[in-house]
Amino acid sequence: MNNTGIRSQLFAAALGCLVVLAPAAALGQYPTRPIKLLNGFPPGGPTEIIGHVMAQRISAGVGQPVVVEDRVGAAGTVAAEAAAKATGDGYTLLLATTGMLASAPALYRNLAYDPVKSFEPISLLAAAPFVVLVSATVPANNLRELIELAKAKPRSLNYGSGGIGNPLHIAGEMFNMAAGVQLFHVPYKGVGLLVPDMVTGRIQLVFDVMAPYYSQIQNGKIKVLAVAGPARLPQLPAVPTTAESGLPGYEVSVWFCLLAPKGTPADIVKRLNAEVQAALAVKEVKASFVKLGFEPQGSTPEQLSARIREDGAKWSRAVKASGAKLE
Repeated sequence: MNNTGIRSQLFAAALGCLVVLAPAAALGQYPTRPIKLLNGFPPGGPTEIIGHVMAQRISAGVGQPVVVEDRVGAAGTVAAEAAAKATGDGYTLLLATTGMLASAPALYRNLAYDPVKSFEPISLLAAAPFVVLVSATVPANNLRELIELAKAKPRSLNYGSGGIGNPLHIAGEMFNMAAGVQLFHVPYKGVGLLVPDMVTGRIQLVFDVMAPYYSQIQNGKIKVLAVAGPARLPQLPAVPTTAESGLPGYEVSVWFCLLAPKGTPADIVKRLNAEVQAALAVKEVKASFVKLGFEPQGSTPEQLSARIREDGAKWSRAVKASGAKLE
């Protein structure tokens, strides 16, 4: 072979190496511009607060701004749909919740995304168990007494939620199935309206996280009968779990997680997961989550994927039992 042929082969081989190495080099430089974090809920709620805390910490870690962009509507599914349709390049992320990934697929007839197939899981962020809350006007001081009261008078006790298909609604249906009772569901236009009506006794029960009701719990206007989780809450050490109260089949929690659109490179997912774990280890971040009533809870992408599948199956059964459907 002459020198010209040899040079041609060497050039072709070098060009091939460049083609292979170019994507890896691009990943090594990630990110080179601001990252967008989609939030599907109104300002002031825990989702938005957690989103901003994580955005600030991830931004500091990656050296580029992480901008929280609100896409509010349809219980967070508007933001999830936008994320599912975005390019999987690491520059669009989704702050997702239990409702968006576990209950929405069973509730909405024409959901434009799949909780497993449309996203790359990055990490869990935080979680909180639901608690069984009753108005002080209810003559039950523990879970067993509540169940006995409900069985004696079917549909005489009502529970409130943030609307049909809302996680609080489905949690009530889960309780009906687990305890073998018939509580009457009262949907509200928003969760914020539940606290005053619980205080007056207009509604008797709520299944929700503890934080919004804490001040009324402290002044005795609302009672917490049980924690629907694996352990007691540090804020309420005297309140037993549902398992300790004789109802081991009833555990409900809500959680927040970070997702990327399907096709986001594994190296980027790994980098973002590392940034999340670093953020959750910061004392101030832990304190801000605990103040909201949530426990910081990181995970691997694989653990998050399993959580989405497991909770999706559980919430789907409850949605079907409730008969709830949304367009």
